[in-house]
Amino acid sequence: MIKVGHNGVCCCAFAIPWEGICMSLKNHEDIIVAENVTFEYYRRDEEGNVEGITTAVDNVSLTMQKGDFIAVLGHNGSGKSTFAKHINALLYPTEGTLYVDGIDTSDEERLLDIRQSAGMVFQNPDNQIVCTLVDEEVAFGPENIGVPSEEIWERVEKSLKAVGMYEYRNASPNKLSGGQKQRIAIAGIVAMKPKCIVLDEPTAMLDPHGRKDVMKVLHELNRREGVTIILITHYMDEVIDADKVFVMDDGKLVMQGKPREIFSQVDRLKELRLDVPQVTELAYELKKSGLDMPDGILTHEEFRDALKKCMADAGAPKNGGAK
Repeated sequence: MIKVGHNGVCCCAFAIPWEGICMSLKNHEDIIVAENVTFEYYRRDEEGNVEGITTAVDNVSLTMQKGDFIAVLGHNGSGKSTFAKHINALLYPTEGTLYVDGIDTSDEERLLDIRQSAGMVFQNPDNQIVCTLVDEEVAFGPENIGVPSEEIWERVEKSLKAVGMYEYRNASPNKLSGGQKQRIAIAGIVAMKPKCIVLDEPTAMLDPHGRKDVMKVLHELNRREGVTIILITHYMDEVIDADKVFVMDDGKLVMQGKPREIFSQVDRLKELRLDVPQVTELAYELKKSGLDMPDGILTHEEFRDALKKCMADAGAPKNGGAK
Protein backbone atom coordinates (compact mmCIF):
# COMPACT_ATOMS: atom_id res chain seq x y z
CA MET A 1 0.00 0.00 0.00
CA ILE A 2 1.21 3.49 -0.84
CA LYS A 3 1.44 6.02 1.95
CA VAL A 4 -0.18 9.35 1.16
CA GLY A 5 0.83 12.56 2.88
CA HIS A 6 -1.31 15.60 3.60
CA ASN A 7 -0.71 16.97 0.10
CA GLY A 8 -1.91 13.77 -1.54
CA VAL A 9 1.53 12.78 -2.81
CA CYS A 10 2.66 9.18 -2.59
CA CYS A 11 5.78 9.06 -0.46
CA CYS A 12 6.60 5.58 0.80
CA ALA A 13 8.54 2.70 -0.62
CA PHE A 14 7.76 -0.96 -0.09
CA ALA A 15 9.64 -3.62 1.79
CA ILE A 16 12.44 -5.69 0.34
CA PRO A 17 15.03 -7.83 2.13
CA TRP A 18 18.36 -6.35 3.06
CA GLU A 19 20.01 -9.77 3.39
CA GLY A 20 23.26 -9.92 1.50
CA ILE A 21 23.95 -6.20 1.60
CA CYS A 22 27.45 -5.88 2.98
CA MET A 23 28.03 -3.05 5.39
CA SER A 24 30.52 -0.37 4.33
CA LEU A 25 31.20 -2.11 0.98
CA LYS A 26 30.18 -0.75 -2.40
CA ASN A 27 28.33 -3.11 -4.74
CA HIS A 28 29.38 -1.31 -7.91
CA GLU A 29 26.21 -2.36 -9.68
CA ASP A 30 23.92 0.13 -11.35
CA ILE A 31 20.74 0.82 -9.40
CA ILE A 32 19.59 3.83 -11.48
CA VAL A 33 20.03 4.04 -15.24
CA ALA A 34 18.59 6.95 -17.24
CA GLU A 35 18.64 6.73 -21.02
CA ASN A 36 17.82 9.99 -22.82
CA VAL A 37 15.14 10.89 -20.26
CA THR A 38 13.02 13.91 -21.12
CA PHE A 39 10.03 15.18 -19.15
CA GLU A 40 7.66 17.93 -20.31
CA TYR A 41 4.99 19.82 -18.39
CA TYR A 42 1.98 20.86 -20.45
CA ARG A 43 0.40 24.22 -19.64
CA ARG A 44 -3.30 24.35 -20.41
CA ASP A 45 -5.85 27.13 -20.64
CA GLU A 46 -9.20 27.16 -18.85
CA GLU A 47 -10.73 25.00 -21.58
CA GLY A 48 -8.02 22.39 -21.29
CA ASN A 49 -6.20 23.28 -24.49
CA VAL A 50 -2.40 23.08 -24.48
CA GLU A 51 -0.99 26.60 -24.57
CA GLY A 52 2.64 25.81 -23.88
CA ILE A 53 5.19 23.15 -23.02
CA THR A 54 7.98 23.37 -20.42
CA THR A 55 10.85 20.91 -20.69
CA ALA A 56 11.84 20.21 -17.07
CA VAL A 57 14.23 17.33 -17.81
CA ASP A 58 16.04 17.43 -21.14
CA ASN A 59 17.64 14.30 -22.60
CA VAL A 60 19.40 13.14 -19.41
CA SER A 61 21.51 9.98 -19.48
CA LEU A 62 23.34 8.74 -16.38
CA THR A 63 24.02 5.77 -14.12
CA MET A 64 24.07 5.58 -10.32
CA GLN A 65 25.68 2.68 -8.48
CA LYS A 66 24.36 0.64 -5.59
CA GLY A 67 25.83 1.51 -2.23
CA ASP A 68 26.98 4.98 -3.24
CA PHE A 69 26.18 8.29 -1.60
CA ILE A 70 25.11 10.44 -4.55
CA ALA A 71 24.42 14.16 -4.68
CA VAL A 72 22.43 15.95 -7.37
CA LEU A 73 23.05 19.70 -7.52
CA GLY A 74 21.32 22.53 -9.32
CA HIS A 75 19.77 25.92 -8.73
CA ASN A 76 16.01 26.33 -8.42
CA GLY A 77 14.33 25.28 -11.64
CA SER A 78 17.26 23.18 -12.82
CA GLY A 79 15.15 20.01 -13.04
CA LYS A 80 16.79 18.12 -10.19
CA SER A 81 13.59 17.62 -8.16
CA THR A 82 11.61 16.62 -11.24
CA PHE A 83 14.25 14.03 -12.08
CA ALA A 84 14.15 12.74 -8.49
CA LYS A 85 10.41 12.07 -8.77
CA HIS A 86 11.11 9.82 -11.75
CA ILE A 87 13.22 7.54 -9.56
CA ASN A 88 10.25 6.81 -7.30
CA ALA A 89 7.94 6.59 -10.34
CA LEU A 90 5.90 9.58 -9.21
CA LEU A 91 6.54 10.91 -12.72
CA TYR A 92 7.18 9.04 -15.97
CA PRO A 93 9.47 10.16 -18.81
CA THR A 94 7.84 11.88 -21.75
CA GLU A 95 10.68 10.40 -23.79
CA GLY A 96 13.48 8.00 -22.95
CA THR A 97 13.68 5.30 -20.31
CA LEU A 98 14.52 5.23 -16.61
CA TYR A 99 15.44 1.95 -14.93
CA VAL A 100 15.33 1.43 -11.16
CA ASP A 101 17.15 -1.74 -10.12
CA GLY A 102 16.70 -3.04 -13.66
CA ILE A 103 12.97 -2.23 -13.91
CA ASP A 104 11.59 0.19 -16.51
CA THR A 105 9.60 2.77 -14.51
CA SER A 106 7.06 3.11 -17.32
CA ASP A 107 5.95 -0.49 -16.69
CA GLU A 108 2.96 0.23 -14.47
CA GLU A 109 2.57 -3.44 -13.60
CA ARG A 110 5.96 -3.24 -11.84
CA LEU A 111 5.17 -0.08 -9.89
CA LEU A 112 5.24 -1.86 -6.55
CA ASP A 113 8.56 -3.48 -7.40
CA ILE A 114 10.02 -0.07 -8.22
CA ARG A 115 8.89 1.32 -4.90
CA GLN A 116 10.30 -1.73 -3.19
CA SER A 117 13.68 -0.52 -4.42
CA ALA A 118 13.41 3.26 -4.01
CA GLY A 119 11.82 5.16 -1.13
CA MET A 120 11.47 8.92 -1.14
CA VAL A 121 11.71 11.67 1.48
CA PHE A 122 10.46 15.15 0.65
CA GLN A 123 11.49 18.66 1.67
CA ASN A 124 8.65 19.21 4.13
CA PRO A 125 8.29 16.34 6.64
CA ASP A 126 4.76 17.48 7.51
CA ASN A 127 3.71 16.24 4.06
CA GLN A 128 4.73 12.68 4.99
CA ILE A 129 3.71 12.39 8.63
CA VAL A 130 0.12 11.19 9.08
CA CYS A 131 0.00 9.47 12.49
CA THR A 132 -0.37 10.89 15.99
CA LEU A 133 2.50 8.99 17.63
CA VAL A 134 6.07 8.54 16.43
CA ASP A 135 6.13 4.74 16.69
CA GLU A 136 2.80 4.47 14.87
CA GLU A 137 4.17 6.69 12.11
CA VAL A 138 7.17 4.45 11.55
CA ALA A 139 4.98 1.33 11.75
CA PHE A 140 2.50 2.67 9.19
CA GLY A 141 4.26 1.41 6.08
CA PRO A 142 5.23 -2.09 7.24
CA GLU A 143 1.75 -2.62 8.68
CA ASN A 144 0.07 -1.74 5.41
CA ILE A 145 2.05 -4.29 3.42
CA GLY A 146 1.26 -7.11 5.82
CA VAL A 147 4.48 -7.43 7.78
CA PRO A 148 3.84 -9.62 10.86
CA SER A 149 3.15 -7.60 14.00
CA GLU A 150 6.22 -8.80 15.89
CA GLU A 151 8.49 -7.93 12.98
CA ILE A 152 6.84 -4.51 12.59
CA TRP A 153 7.88 -3.44 16.05
CA GLU A 154 11.36 -4.86 15.56
CA ARG A 155 11.65 -2.69 12.46
CA VAL A 156 10.26 0.33 14.29
CA GLU A 157 12.79 -0.03 17.09
CA LYS A 158 15.71 -0.55 14.71
CA SER A 159 14.69 2.33 12.43
CA LEU A 160 14.18 4.81 15.26
CA LYS A 161 17.50 3.86 16.80
CA ALA A 162 19.17 4.25 13.40
CA VAL A 163 18.04 7.88 13.18
CA GLY A 164 18.60 8.63 16.87
CA MET A 165 14.91 9.08 17.72
CA TYR A 166 14.06 5.97 19.76
CA GLU A 167 13.55 7.95 22.97
CA TYR A 168 10.77 9.90 21.22
CA ARG A 169 8.85 6.78 20.16
CA ASN A 170 5.79 7.67 22.29
CA ALA A 171 5.83 11.37 21.45
CA SER A 172 3.55 13.25 19.09
CA PRO A 173 5.31 14.22 15.83
CA ASN A 174 3.60 17.61 16.07
CA LYS A 175 5.64 18.37 19.20
CA LEU A 176 8.98 17.75 17.48
CA SER A 177 11.35 20.17 15.79
CA GLY A 178 11.70 20.28 12.02
CA GLY A 179 14.91 18.26 12.12
CA GLN A 180 13.36 15.65 14.39
CA LYS A 181 10.31 15.37 12.13
CA GLN A 182 12.57 14.83 9.13
CA ARG A 183 14.41 12.07 10.96
CA ILE A 184 11.04 10.43 11.72
CA ALA A 185 10.15 10.63 8.02
CA ILE A 186 13.47 8.97 7.18
CA ALA A 187 12.84 6.28 9.81
CA GLY A 188 9.48 5.54 8.19
CA ILE A 189 11.25 4.87 4.89
CA VAL A 190 14.04 2.88 6.55
CA ALA A 191 11.43 0.60 8.16
CA MET A 192 10.32 -0.37 4.65
CA LYS A 193 13.87 -1.61 3.92
CA PRO A 194 14.45 -0.09 0.47
CA LYS A 195 17.71 -0.49 -1.44
CA CYS A 196 17.77 3.20 -2.24
CA ILE A 197 16.47 6.36 -0.56
CA VAL A 198 15.89 9.50 -2.62
CA LEU A 199 15.79 12.72 -0.59
CA ASP A 200 14.50 15.87 -2.28
CA GLU A 201 16.17 18.77 -0.43
CA PRO A 202 15.44 17.22 2.99
CA THR A 203 17.33 19.92 4.91
CA ALA A 204 16.00 22.97 3.06
CA MET A 205 13.56 23.89 5.85
CA LEU A 206 15.89 23.08 8.76
CA ASP A 207 18.21 25.16 10.91
CA PRO A 208 21.97 24.36 10.87
CA HIS A 209 21.67 21.97 13.83
CA GLY A 210 18.80 20.08 12.20
CA ARG A 211 20.69 19.91 8.90
CA LYS A 212 23.74 18.47 10.63
CA ASP A 213 21.67 15.80 12.41
CA VAL A 214 19.91 14.70 9.22
CA MET A 215 23.15 14.51 7.22
CA LYS A 216 24.77 12.43 9.96
CA VAL A 217 21.87 9.98 9.82
CA LEU A 218 22.11 9.67 6.03
CA HIS A 219 25.83 8.97 6.05
CA GLU A 220 25.43 6.36 8.79
CA LEU A 221 22.68 4.59 6.84
CA ASN A 222 24.91 4.58 3.79
CA ARG A 223 28.03 3.33 5.57
CA ARG A 224 26.52 0.88 8.05
CA GLU A 225 23.55 -0.52 6.14
CA GLY A 226 24.77 -0.16 2.55
CA VAL A 227 21.69 1.87 1.55
CA THR A 228 22.16 3.91 -1.61
CA ILE A 229 21.51 7.58 -0.84
CA ILE A 230 20.48 10.00 -3.59
CA LEU A 231 20.48 13.50 -2.14
CA ILE A 232 18.93 16.37 -4.08
CA THR A 233 20.39 19.57 -2.65
CA HIS A 234 21.69 23.07 -3.27
CA TYR A 235 23.85 23.13 -0.12
CA MET A 236 27.45 22.69 -1.22
CA ASP A 237 28.71 21.50 2.17
CA GLU A 238 26.34 18.51 1.97
CA VAL A 239 28.11 17.33 -1.17
CA ILE A 240 31.72 17.15 0.01
CA ASP A 241 31.56 13.54 1.28
CA ALA A 242 29.51 12.15 -1.62
CA ASP A 243 30.85 9.35 -3.81
CA LYS A 244 29.60 11.05 -6.97
CA VAL A 245 28.01 14.36 -7.89
CA PHE A 246 25.67 15.19 -10.77
CA VAL A 247 24.97 18.83 -11.69
CA MET A 248 21.84 19.87 -13.57
CA ASP A 249 21.01 23.15 -15.28
CA ASP A 250 17.95 24.05 -17.33
CA GLY A 251 16.87 20.41 -17.32
CA LYS A 252 20.19 19.13 -18.67
CA LEU A 253 22.94 17.11 -17.02
CA VAL A 254 25.92 19.45 -17.38
CA MET A 255 28.57 18.04 -15.00
CA GLN A 256 29.32 14.78 -13.22
CA GLY A 257 32.23 13.44 -11.21
CA LYS A 258 33.66 13.14 -7.72
CA PRO A 259 33.27 16.17 -5.42
CA ARG A 260 36.88 17.26 -5.89
CA GLU A 261 36.52 17.08 -9.66
CA ILE A 262 33.35 19.17 -9.55
CA PHE A 263 34.62 21.79 -7.10
CA SER A 264 37.88 22.17 -9.02
CA GLN A 265 35.77 23.95 -11.66
CA VAL A 266 34.82 27.05 -9.69
CA ASP A 267 34.33 29.29 -12.72
CA ARG A 268 32.02 26.78 -14.35
CA LEU A 269 29.94 26.41 -11.18
CA LYS A 270 29.60 30.18 -10.92
CA GLU A 271 28.35 30.25 -14.52
CA LEU A 272 25.69 27.78 -13.39
CA ARG A 273 24.72 30.11 -10.51
CA LEU A 274 26.03 27.68 -7.91
CA ASP A 275 28.21 28.41 -4.92
CA VAL A 276 31.16 26.34 -3.73
CA PRO A 277 32.17 25.45 -0.15
CA GLN A 278 33.63 28.48 1.63
CA VAL A 279 37.06 26.92 2.04
CA THR A 280 37.12 26.04 -1.67
CA GLU A 281 36.19 29.63 -2.53
CA LEU A 282 38.96 31.02 -0.31
CA ALA A 283 41.59 28.75 -1.86
CA TYR A 284 40.35 29.74 -5.32
CA GLU A 285 40.69 33.46 -4.54
CA LEU A 286 44.18 32.98 -3.09
CA LYS A 287 45.22 31.13 -6.24
CA LYS A 288 43.90 33.99 -8.36
CA SER A 289 46.02 36.38 -6.28
CA GLY A 290 49.18 34.43 -7.11
CA LEU A 291 49.54 31.71 -4.47
CA ASP A 292 50.19 28.21 -5.80
CA MET A 293 47.09 26.67 -4.19
CA PRO A 294 45.78 23.38 -5.61
CA ASP A 295 42.32 23.17 -7.16
CA GLY A 296 39.42 21.43 -5.43
CA ILE A 297 40.30 21.98 -1.78
CA LEU A 298 37.34 20.70 0.25
CA THR A 299 38.28 20.80 3.94
CA HIS A 300 39.87 23.17 6.40
CA GLU A 301 42.67 20.65 6.96
CA GLU A 302 43.47 20.54 3.24
CA PHE A 303 43.44 24.33 3.12
CA ARG A 304 45.75 24.63 6.11
CA ASP A 305 48.25 22.13 4.71
CA ALA A 306 48.23 23.73 1.26
CA LEU A 307 48.73 27.20 2.71
CA LYS A 308 51.63 25.99 4.87
CA LYS A 309 53.26 24.46 1.79
CA CYS A 310 52.85 27.69 -0.18
CA MET A 311 54.43 29.67 2.64
CA ALA A 312 57.28 27.18 2.98
CA ASP A 313 57.91 27.19 -0.77
CA ALA A 314 57.90 30.98 -0.82
CA GLY A 315 60.55 31.08 1.90
CA ALA A 316 62.72 28.26 0.54
CA PRO A 317 66.29 29.16 -0.57
CA LYS A 318 66.80 29.45 -4.32
CA ASN A 319 69.36 27.38 -6.26
CA GLY A 320 70.39 25.59 -3.11
CA GLY A 321 71.70 28.76 -1.45
CA ALA A 322 71.18 29.73 2.15
CA LYS A 323 68.28 31.87 3.17
